[in-house]
Amino acid sequence: MSIFIDKGTKILVQGITGKEGSYWTKHMKAMGTCIVAGVTPSKEGQLVEDIPVYHTVRKAVARHDIEASMLFVPPRFTKDAVLEALDAGIKKIVTVADGIPLHDTLEIRQRAKEASAYVIGGNTSGVISPGKAMMGFFPYWIERVYKPGRIGIMTRSGSLTNEVTSMVVSAGFGVSTLMGIGGDPVPGTRFVEMLPFYEADHETDAVVIIGELGGTMEEEVATAIKLGVLTKPLVAFLGGRTAPKGKKMGHAGAIITGGKGSVESKTKALEDAGAFVAKRPRQVGSILQNILMQ
Repeated sequence: MSIFIDKGTKILVQGITGKEGSYWTKHMKAMGTCIVAGVTPSKEGQLVEDIPVYHTVRKAVARHDIEASMLFVPPRFTKDAVLEALDAGIKKIVTVADGIPLHDTLEIRQRAKEASAYVIGGNTSGVISPGKAMMGFFPYWIERVYKPGRIGIMTRSGSLTNEVTSMVVSAGFGVSTLMGIGGDPVPGTRFVEMLPFYEADHETDAVVIIGELGGTMEEEVATAIKLGVLTKPLVAFLGGRTAPKGKKMGHAGAIITGGKGSVESKTKALEDAGAFVAKRPRQVGSILQNILMQ
């Protein structure tokens, strides 16, 4: 069992004939991901890695049983592509585009909630259950980073994901499902919305979140732990601990407002809820050892 996707999840790739779409379709398929169709307007009839391409999502859905859609679509076209997938009844969507207009992301999130669907991203590397399936662009071939195991990981930071995950694996663990929530101020899905799935997953023993300063997603996790939404151990690493005050950070979501969103306030909220907070990426592995190997 894994959350969001597994070997049997039938996946559509929107933007499959583009440079990134075709390249990562090859790698997702090589990993075992079940990609059944692709979509690129005006490219119907083509094949990419022996996968048929259709003009619209509705045409693809009419001919194939499709459960999830992976978007390799430029940011200015992402909203229309996501809404096309939602309108066709697809409930699981991943979009990796960086720089989706804010008003577009607000509409995407609202439409997804109305459809009881989940949109992961933008500004994310995607979702991966190592050894099973991948929607996105992780270097899954690096086994010392993306080794199958029983630790769930959620992350706001693409650059820190490889580093923290490698520390998890170096400590003797592996990954059940890694969810890249993304670094934008309004992601399609928030940390707290994925906690019930990790709680229910019998192949996840503990959860690691890779957060950062700004926003309130980590504080929401702390509240959820207090409410019993997640009873499994949770370890957090928060990027930006040494960021100078007043310095503009790279992520659009790294905004501190109203005295909330600092690393200090997030650390206190999580520790008060019973979670463990690592000051350095390498401490994540040792904390997991102390929790799970006693």
